[in-house]
Amino acid sequence: MAGFTLPALPAVGAAWGPPSDPQGELLSQYHDVPFAPFSKGDKLGRTADWTQEAGKEGARGDQGKQRGAFGRFRDQYQAYGAGVTSQFAYQHGEDEASFSVVENRASTKTRLGGRSGGYATRGNRGGRGAAQQRGGRGGGFSRIGGRGQQQDGRRGGAQAGRGGRRFGWKDWDKPQRIRDASVTPTSEWTMLEEIEFNRLAKLSLEAMEGEDVETYGSVNYYDKTFDKITTKNSAPLQVIERVRYNPTTSVDPVVQKLANEGKANVFATDSIISMLMCAPRSVYPWDIVLVKEGDNLYLDKREGGPFDFVSVNENAVEAPMEATDGKETINTPASLSLEATYINHNLAQQTIKEEEQYKFDKENPFYNPEDETEPLASCAYRYRKFNLNVSEDEDPINLIIRTEVDAVQKTPSGEDQFVMIKALNEFDRQGASGGIDWRSKLDSQRGAVVATEMKNNSLKLARWAVQSILAGVEQMKIGYVSRATPRDAQRHVILGVAGYKPRDIASQMNLNLDNGWGIVRTIIDLCLRMEDGKYVLVKDPNKNVLRLYEVPMSTFEEGEEGEDEEEAQVVQA
Repeated sequence: MAGFTLPALPAVGAAWGPPSDPQGELLSQYHDVPFAPFSKGDKLGRTADWTQEAGKEGARGDQGKQRGAFGRFRDQYQAYGAGVTSQFAYQHGEDEASFSVVENRASTKTRLGGRSGGYATRGNRGGRGAAQQRGGRGGGFSRIGGRGQQQDGRRGGAQAGRGGRRFGWKDWDKPQRIRDASVTPTSEWTMLEEIEFNRLAKLSLEAMEGEDVETYGSVNYYDKTFDKITTKNSAPLQVIERVRYNPTTSVDPVVQKLANEGKANVFATDSIISMLMCAPRSVYPWDIVLVKEGDNLYLDKREGGPFDFVSVNENAVEAPMEATDGKETINTPASLSLEATYINHNLAQQTIKEEEQYKFDKENPFYNPEDETEPLASCAYRYRKFNLNVSEDEDPINLIIRTEVDAVQKTPSGEDQFVMIKALNEFDRQGASGGIDWRSKLDSQRGAVVATEMKNNSLKLARWAVQSILAGVEQMKIGYVSRATPRDAQRHVILGVAGYKPRDIASQMNLNLDNGWGIVRTIIDLCLRMEDGKYVLVKDPNKNVLRLYEVPMSTFEEGEEGEDEEEAQVVQA
């Protein structure tokens, strides 16, 4: 093969022009080579320019004119060398004058008016026309704040940006939402399965109702005076120091006892199962640790992981973002999650009666009065058994879930009814809740507020509904908590508390429980076929994909007493 050697190049002392050579030795090789003067202001042309046509004003062939400020041509400022005919310019042939691009597709004709543009005479059609453009979702269906603005098509199309987010507007100038994984796989991890969310949506399993195996703890009665709170007579959210336990599955002494007795072969908590059942709605990363020991399977969480905190606006179009300048602010996803977790804990303890209590069969299995100095929070644990068998011929798959109950209340007939207490929080009155200010719209248009929260917090509300159904809770109390001032994340006020039935919320959110049980059964089948060991199910931080890894048994067992565990203990306290 022939070789290639670079020719010797002379040293150039100046940045512009050929090198100085008094003897003429170096420049002899450039003899008879045409040279055109140039300056820093000259623009280099393109080898093949398909965007300009010869003969038009402003084409590159018109070298005497250059564009100045505001796109105007200026003839009086001619750059050095611009008037000299370039020896290297490509002379267009006559055959290129007839060149044209052949388009085989039928051209789309656009009408002024009707559905295609923003000049329709009806609000509905104007809305649809504006929604098809890059301008955004304007038109007859725009709802900003209170009453819906049903406007005609002209305003709907021309002012599409007012009706909602303008898709495509300065998207190039927005930072990319690249999230970090909850855990980082190492070289010791082996990926076994990769499951896409669209595959999970096709699963279905009709599971039987759960039955109580054992019950522990005690709960207080709900204070119904909080149902009368409105935005005009709001109540401040109090900080209540009480101990509440949320250990992982494998370290639960009750689970260990039930496993030794052979009551079931799969064990988990309601938080983990609800995440699996609602996995297609998740956006933020999360992970579940699965440990297989013989015929038993344990679904665990990591201490200080995503299951110890409550997300905020995870499913919103404009979801909270990390600070770009590296400074921690009160509206980043991590700060909002910590704030929402505190709010949920304090609201559940503030809305109960101290003097009335409902006791279950056994005492709290995690509380030791000799070691704890703070009182115990109102919380009970119901260990419920679910049969996940499809047919009677297959091996039994019995799942025991540790569920939680926050309070109890009296029905009009005098019966006791279990209650779960949760909180939705407003952190920014200028659009974080979809443009709805709770202080002005919560009392008069609560349905709009609830619909917005179901859109922005689809995963969170769906998980709460699933947890209530798994625990056999008949009533959910959802509090609406807002910051006292938008820039203060320490002081909050309760603007209202409303009661809902869990199955009604699931129906309004199109939550299919059979699909959720199908997802749970699929993950359990995958792990029961594996060898004994430890596995990790990881949700991809930026894709709708679940990945199952096989990991060493020592994974996540070192360094658990660091800052993450201390922060988790503070949240639980």
